[in-house]
Amino acid sequence: MSLDSSEVKKIAHLARLAIDENDIPQYAHNLSNILQLVEQMNAVDTDQVSPMAHPLDENQRLRDDAVTETDQREHFQTVAPQIENGLYLVPKVIE
Repeated sequence: MSLDSSEVKKIAHLARLAIDENDIPQYAHNLSNILQLVEQMNAVDTDQVSPMAHPLDENQRLRDDAVTETDQREHFQTVAPQIENGLYLVPKVIE
C-alpha cells in the first residue's frame, strides 16, 4: 500500500502533528514501508499457532512466603501524636 501526500497530510492532521511540506514525501515513503510490513505479517498463516502471554515458556521463580521482619508497630507508634487500638488517628479533612 502506497500513501500519497494528501493521505499523509490527513494523517498528520488527525494526529495533530505539524510537519514541514518538504518532509511529506519522506513521511509517505516511511509510512508506506510500515504498512507493507504489516501486510506481510498479516499474510503469514497463524492458524496452527497457539496464543501465548510470554514468548518464553518458563515459570516465575518464587520465594518462600516467610516473615523476615519483626513487628515494630508499637515502636513506630511511639512518635505518633494520637493512636487508638493500634491505628493512627488523623484529623478529618472531608466534611
